[in-house]
Amino acid sequence: MWRLREGVHAVLTDEGGTLLDERTGRWTDLSPSASTAARLVLDADTEHRAVEDFAARYGLAHERAAADLDALARDLAGRGLLLSGMAGHQPPRWLRGWWR
Repeated sequence: MWRLREGVHAVLTDEGGTLLDERTGRWTDLSPSASTAARLVLDADTEHRAVEDFAARYGLAHERAAADLDALARDLAGRGLLLSGMAGHQPPRWLRGWWR
């Protein structure tokens, strides 16, 4: 689904998060809900699963949750931090769920 570009490091918690881009030295801070969304986008097997989990977590309609996750993913991709993975691609184990 989605994965962080090589050289991007994440610290994602329920209280918020940040992404460090080693190439530029820039930090991208995330709100608590954006941090949760980023974790779901990176950890989910499918986009549908990420949307379901986000909608359930925040009590959102499916369409709203999908729009919110899409907006976050597009923003991070636009900053060069997030890459679209190939269908069925699983990020390396060290990248998925290490912050829990």
